[in-house]
Amino acid sequence: MYVFLADIIMHFAISFGVVFGGSMLSGIAAVLTLQSPTEKMLTISENIKIWAMVAAVGGTIDPIRYIESHVAVGHLNPAIKQIVLIVVAFTGAQMGTSLIQMICRGGHQS
Repeated sequence: MYVFLADIIMHFAISFGVVFGGSMLSGIAAVLTLQSPTEKMLTISENIKIWAMVAAVGGTIDPIRYIESHVAVGHLNPAIKQIVLIVVAFTGAQMGTSLIQMICRGGHQS
């Protein structure tokens, strides 16, 4: 159980970090190229979300194959664990996007 909990934390942190870090760096690049950092950060945070999930779950289609192979033989526990990791990666990416949106809007929700 400890290993699975560590995997959950790692998947969340990776996907959150990819979105947050990529968006912040795009804001710096926008300033250097005399573009609107807010607009660029918001756009990048939305566009990079799926890639953050892919990076967190391993960067290939293997997690989907893993789910399919275990469900096909009736082993649901490993498949459910992999689905949980994908959902956690999505949650991390979404929270990274939400934080960037909050930063760009000065903390005000609209």
